[in-house]
Amino acid sequence: MALSRRPPRVLYVVTEDWYFLSHRLPMARAARAAGFDIHVATNVGSGAAAIEREGFTLHRVPFTRGRLSPMGNLATIKALRSVQRKVRPEIVHRVALQPVVLSALAGIGLPAASVNAITGLGHSFIADSIKARVARAAIAGTLRALINRRGSIALVQNPDDAQLLAGMGFAPGRVALIPGSGVDTTRLQASAETPGPITAAFVGRLLDDKGIRPLVAAMGLLHARGINLELLIAGTPDPANPGSITRREIAAWSSQPGITYLGHMHDIAAVWARAHIAVLPSRREGLPKSLLEAAACGRPMVATDVPGCREVAVAEKTGLLVPPDDPPALAQALERLACDAHLRQRMGQAAREMAETRFSEVAIGRATVDLYRTLIDKSR
Repeated sequence: MALSRRPPRVLYVVTEDWYFLSHRLPMARAARAAGFDIHVATNVGSGAAAIEREGFTLHRVPFTRGRLSPMGNLATIKALRSVQRKVRPEIVHRVALQPVVLSALAGIGLPAASVNAITGLGHSFIADSIKARVARAAIAGTLRALINRRGSIALVQNPDDAQLLAGMGFAPGRVALIPGSGVDTTRLQASAETPGPITAAFVGRLLDDKGIRPLVAAMGLLHARGINLELLIAGTPDPANPGSITRREIAAWSSQPGITYLGHMHDIAAVWARAHIAVLPSRREGLPKSLLEAAACGRPMVATDVPGCREVAVAEKTGLLVPPDDPPALAQALERLACDAHLRQRMGQAAREMAETRFSEVAIGRATVDLYRTLIDKSR
């Protein structure tokens, strides 16, 4: 009877506290407002105080990013099982591949529904090497075994990933689609373009799969043609990722004309206030937060015609799409926007409207809470 009187509990499982704050905080706030008691299991770094200020209960779990093998993560699995037994959540919301696999193993036999967020499927689902194909098959089998069962939902952010999971053999009704985690359209507002040279901005982790190398190459082509376009790069390398850019390469870019490296930026609105165009030439995304924030700020986009990106950079409406790994096409699209103020204004306005109607924190929070309630009702 004590259990039935307490608020329903949601346990978020993520690798890093900063990632929870940057990518899942709107969802958790919406759940809290709907009456849920929020718990967070994660590596704890500098984000502990911010999480606890929200009124959430924090549980320290030792994740080692980049390592998926259960045998190499026994301490993590044991810690996650201990947390879940202590919290007794109605919902376990796991975010990204490693937490999905390890937390699902930890939760075997424990009574909780689960939301398993597949947020971009990473290098193994982009590359076409024999090693990547073997990894894809292994990951697909693991996900089917752990998630494709009663009380579990795979959560994706775009229709392409939903089709991909269906092709893996996920049962009908076991895949839900919620586009992202929500963007704060109150804090991020559309603003007029700043005077001065037309400027594009790339915001994200500095990884090869994000298309940062083709972007730098495209900038070289533009400057060789005398196109006066500036580029801001905001982000940092990710040493845990095999495709991370090196510091030496970043230093070489910074010496090229027209390229400014900003590093990590806490105030993302300040980046988009300086930029006229958002650019993300990624090879694959779940739903790119950088483009969502750019859209909220009323910025037109140049992105690759790949899953995730094309959900935000809608061709000829909110942005221009190009093939991945194609510096000439990328340069042409950037030049087109740089030379057409009317086109930038039209696409920027459409982007802002799309952010408000489809991707706002309010809309995404409502959809997330509805999913939690549906799972709880089905488990009764």
